[in-house]
Amino acid sequence: MDETAAVEVGTVTRSAEYVGSFFLDDHCLDDQIQLLHRQLQSLKTCPRRRSVSLKFSIKGVKMYDEDETTLLMAHALHRISLSTTRPSDAQFAFVSHNPGSLDTQLYCHLFKARHARAAQFLNLLLCRCFQLLYLQKHPEEAEGQSVSPLPTCAPSLLNQGFPLSVSALVSFRRAPMLGLLSKEKPPSQHSEEQQSSPEEGPTSSPTLVRKKAIRNKVLRSGAYRSFTYTPHKQRHLQEQLNSSQGKRQESLAVSRGRSPSLAETEEALAEAVWCCVGISSASCSSLLEEDVLGSFFLFSQATAPGCGSLIVRCPSGLVTYNINKTSEEKYLLENCQQEFDTIAALVEHYHEFAGELECLLSYARVNHCYEWDENTGKALTFSMSKVPVNV
Repeated sequence: MDETAAVEVGTVTRSAEYVGSFFLDDHCLDDQIQLLHRQLQSLKTCPRRRSVSLKFSIKGVKMYDEDETTLLMAHALHRISLSTTRPSDAQFAFVSHNPGSLDTQLYCHLFKARHARAAQFLNLLLCRCFQLLYLQKHPEEAEGQSVSPLPTCAPSLLNQGFPLSVSALVSFRRAPMLGLLSKEKPPSQHSEEQQSSPEEGPTSSPTLVRKKAIRNKVLRSGAYRSFTYTPHKQRHLQEQLNSSQGKRQESLAVSRGRSPSLAETEEALAEAVWCCVGISSASCSSLLEEDVLGSFFLFSQATAPGCGSLIVRCPSGLVTYNINKTSEEKYLLENCQQEFDTIAALVEHYHEFAGELECLLSYARVNHCYEWDENTGKALTFSMSKVPVNV
């Protein structure tokens, strides 16, 4: 299977090789991560693998055989505790509670990707699912909740209580855009006083039409026939206004109310995960305090495009490192000398070398919606009859 996104809405499918699973001892989070990566390193040359297809969604992770015909394993997202990767060995893994086992028993499921970037992409997909699930369960912590609500009704060409052919108490002296679009000369006074056909409606000045209508006792003083006099024109303009207003409100409603989705490209997905797109910055900081050691959050500055901050969960707590942009369009951390072409290159470097940081950056992420008690949520069906369970 190729590495293109699945057509199914809200689901992204990727291929990988399943190595197996192993029991993970119950330790504190930081110790657990260290033990986990030690075990992954020892299994990087494990020959036992099986080609599978992984389907990621906000509901969970499903593993099918290579042809996507047989479901081999499935985990509800709220039963997956964390996701991690070792790009250097093209490994991707997640820790979960297997349905039917004790609540204290956790298993790490290990996969081998085709290359380092594929492993990183698998991890980013699952981490983004964690964030989307958190947004779904905590909509009050979403970014931009202070936006004022949309207007309840669209503006109308018509004043309530008057017939289609009449607009009252409007004091402009000339029909708008008369001659501006066609750039024709204004009609003469003689042509203005001619009777227009019912379909075309008057093209003369509303003031003259008003005076003529008053003389003919058609209208009382204080009202005049609009330049959109005929029902045909009135209806056409009203439909145009309603259509454009409806589309504008629909686009605003979608942009404000639509939940973020899984990105389709590696760059967009990395930005979404590292910047916690959709979650407010205050919530990101509080979540970071409860994440793995070395987890980070990229915060951009609206006042200085291209610059921002790197907030890292270090042993001493949350530490902020400013990201500056040089005159040569390079990125570097504050008080650091090494420059990088992209933010991704910066993150990748400090994932391998701590340098001026207190600790290495970590690609691992905790699922803040994880439920250790199986009774609090309904897990997906799980079958390992044709898949190696332990390694």
